[in-house]
Amino acid sequence: MTSQVSSPAEQAEPAEQQGAPASVGGQRQPDGEAKEIRRLDRVIIRFAGDSGDGMQLTGDRFTSETASFGNDLSTLPNFPAEIRAPAGTLPGVSSFQLHFADHDILTPGDAPNVLVAMNPAALKANLPDVPPGAEIIVNTDEFTKRPMAKVGYDTSPLEDGSLDAYRVHPVPLTSLTIEALKDFGLSRKEAERSKNMFALGLLSWMYHRPTEGTEAFLRKKFAKKPQIAEANVTAFRAGWNFGETTEDFAVSYEVAPASAAFPPGTYRNISGNLALSYGLIAASRQADLPLYLGSYPITPASDILHELSRHKNFGVRTFQAEDEIAGIGAALGAAFGGSLAVTTTSGPGVALKSETIGLAVSLELPLLVVDIQRGGPSTGLPTKTEQADLLQAMYGRNGEAPVPIVAPCTPADCFDAALEAARIALTYRTPVFLLSDGYLANGSEPWRIPEVDELPDLRVQFATGPNHTLDDGTEVFWPYKRDPQTLARPWAVPGTPGLEHRIGGIEKQDGTGNISYDPANHDHMVRTRQAKVDGVQVPELTVDDPSGDAELLVLGWGSTYGPITAAVRRTRAAGHRVAQAHLRHLNPFPANLGEILTRYRKVVVPEMNLGQLATLIRARYLVDARSYTQVRGLPFKAEQLADVLKEAIDD
Repeated sequence: MTSQVSSPAEQAEPAEQQGAPASVGGQRQPDGEAKEIRRLDRVIIRFAGDSGDGMQLTGDRFTSETASFGNDLSTLPNFPAEIRAPAGTLPGVSSFQLHFADHDILTPGDAPNVLVAMNPAALKANLPDVPPGAEIIVNTDEFTKRPMAKVGYDTSPLEDGSLDAYRVHPVPLTSLTIEALKDFGLSRKEAERSKNMFALGLLSWMYHRPTEGTEAFLRKKFAKKPQIAEANVTAFRAGWNFGETTEDFAVSYEVAPASAAFPPGTYRNISGNLALSYGLIAASRQADLPLYLGSYPITPASDILHELSRHKNFGVRTFQAEDEIAGIGAALGAAFGGSLAVTTTSGPGVALKSETIGLAVSLELPLLVVDIQRGGPSTGLPTKTEQADLLQAMYGRNGEAPVPIVAPCTPADCFDAALEAARIALTYRTPVFLLSDGYLANGSEPWRIPEVDELPDLRVQFATGPNHTLDDGTEVFWPYKRDPQTLARPWAVPGTPGLEHRIGGIEKQDGTGNISYDPANHDHMVRTRQAKVDGVQVPELTVDDPSGDAELLVLGWGSTYGPITAAVRRTRAAGHRVAQAHLRHLNPFPANLGEILTRYRKVVVPEMNLGQLATLIRARYLVDARSYTQVRGLPFKAEQLADVLKEAIDD
């Protein structure tokens, strides 16, 4: 969905709590009494239930309508690794958190203002995150003896006073849905499946979300089953009407569009994996090269394969390989053949692809290695987020095999990061790592759709003929004769007459590309490949330091951008001076990074690993960078980081 918004205004992000409400009008009830409407500046909602309850779909639809309304937003899907986790158990809980506001926001929020709990497991798993005074909508139909016993409830939390600190709305979602669908002739089980749409309708009423888009979506999604489509639409409308008529919900809320938060343009809600897919397509068009994806399905990268497979009209070819090694092997072959070649994976797949990445370094061919990081090691936490593949991307190959590394910082930024990774790969003839993660991949935010003339020109020149003259005057093609500026070798498409040359993993002779075991030549080639990566031109790092005299610098990379920036804003609002810088290019580092680090007495590096960037910074620049780390499979909370920054300032 797209929506038009007007001119921008930079706004500081206040504490991520529900805004102070103010009455702005009323809705008319059937009995003639008006329901109060309160205006909020932001709301954080979390839908939670079994992994089969449709919580991700419910959250996606609420998000889409919120985006079309014009709010700024940020989302955090959280679900089990199992396709169908055990019903009614704590490990089987799936949730979707949405933070939306009338101003610029950066994170999905620290704690929900509203929790929709579809069963006892959802309540128990999420209650520790819910602050006192928040609203909890509970599906009372599921709070029977057996479901409660599954999660350790001896007595009903709805009756024992344990929820007295919250505003609890007991709603029999299941039975209300079944009653609403009684004329459809569905079985009880079939009717129950629509209870998530009833909940969505209720929340849509509470927060004045548009409804037309969801109804159109449901009819399209279930077009081959019109009865199911209309049942879901009916359940959705029933939820809306329930909110309108019940006395339990005496107040609804309004969050105005974030018109001042964005530059003018056409916007749509976009997830990180979708933005990355579009970025790859845009890069191939700007380079005037076919896009080839060689990939093996793996969470959380598979959506890129799914999305790119839909775009054959843009010259995209997708190959779902039998394993990770075959996927990257096919991609490297496509690079040799003149395509913009990509392979997508997550941490375990990078380990399997490492030998072929080393081969790509030796062949000096452009190849994008997209690593959507997840919790590890080994299979680890497939559906949870982590930033722990940085050192693997930097060093995880045999021999000296340097590779540039680029990392996006928000879901929408994945589009630009894909273009930047392609620029480096094509310009310098090298494989490039693009390090996203599960938080960015599955999270979403508004994205301004760029104009085509805003995109970089990525066109390349293939070798067309001889490029070297021998001592006897013979003109020949040397596959490793380098551009003096970039040290890139020529890209010769197979089949071009006169450009036949040898490829393979054995060391090449400088210039000719012939096999060479000469020690001096190997030393020269190793140092040349390193120099090529070291010489990649990347923008200088910018520092956000409004006062100009901060003593503390917060340095981050990747998806920590949102929580770090929100924490920095809070810290400044409390009267402290703090500077912030965020790295997109991790190899090579920006040329001015060392000088920036020396300006500040203290450097704090928050990471979702055990300090990998901090290790690199300390080794390279001999700076006492302090790590603040977390490996919980979840992003940092802004308040948590703000406390860390205040402690560092006071230390």
